[in-house]
Amino acid sequence: MKKSYKVAIVGATGVVGRTAIKILEEKNLPISEYVFFASKRSAGKIIEFKNKDYIVQELNENSFDSGFDFAIFSAGGETSQKFAPIAASKNCIVIDNSSTFRMNEDVPLVVPEVNPEEISNHHGIIANPNCSTIQAVVALKPLDDKYNIKRIVYSTYQAVSGAGKKGIDDLANGIKGFAPQKFPHPIYNNCLPHIDIFLDNSYTKEEEKMINETRKILKKPDLKITATAVRVPVFNSHSESINVEFEKEFNLYDLKKDLANSPGIIVKDDIENNLYPLAANATGNDEVFVGRIRRDFSVDSGVNLWVVADNIRKGAATNAIQIMEYMMK
Repeated sequence: MKKSYKVAIVGATGVVGRTAIKILEEKNLPISEYVFFASKRSAGKIIEFKNKDYIVQELNENSFDSGFDFAIFSAGGETSQKFAPIAASKNCIVIDNSSTFRMNEDVPLVVPEVNPEEISNHHGIIANPNCSTIQAVVALKPLDDKYNIKRIVYSTYQAVSGAGKKGIDDLANGIKGFAPQKFPHPIYNNCLPHIDIFLDNSYTKEEEKMINETRKILKKPDLKITATAVRVPVFNSHSESINVEFEKEFNLYDLKKDLANSPGIIVKDDIENNLYPLAANATGNDEVFVGRIRRDFSVDSGVNLWVVADNIRKGAATNAIQIMEYMMK
């Protein structure tokens, strides 16, 4: 087993990249060398990391010639499309945060609490799922294992940080009365049922991502799923209402225990004391919070869940680092 690793962070100055760096600072991983890459525009910036200053380097075709063990890509689809295969060709394992490779049959789509066995099937590139998918499948996997999911209805309430710095700026500036630069309408004091582009079937790309990625991760290509994804005026952490119908009957008390005993989940479900997952409380944490767990009386075997997680940490940076950590072990 290799004792020490060389790691690249691509997109180091972006929202997810900076969060990945913060998480790596919190962890004590066997990494001896870090290199931070970004676009030409951000190259030359200084990043302070573990009491040392690092100069951000411009990403180019030769960036991986010096030999890396891992690279975490968080610089958008075009960058991943061009540079991830180059890195992989130099024996660097790429963990990619963009949607570029997620539905590629040869690329594992991984959430470590859900399908870690897929990691070993990589050919140099591993895809990080969409942020809203990650938190959903962490909650759904233990229930699918025991009760066999028949149908899922997703309704999401997604924070502006999911749209990057420009999304965050739109909410902050909207509070001051400025017009939006990122979103098609003001996000302040508003909800936008529009995340990513609209497709020919009238769904958004975000909704289709959730549907297709859930099927791939749960290994159920024909699973019945529908989704409505909504951007809300919250700075960070996504909330989701998930309605699930099972093939098998369940006992609600046992189902809650199944969730509470599953990796990466914290159950907060004490309605007598107004205790349920909140975006404000999830921010800064790596767990997925589940509450408002109640039977859906409109079907034979259904349940409603309220699922909340920090979309920049567990929904992106943390999940990627957990994949890398798993491989180091």
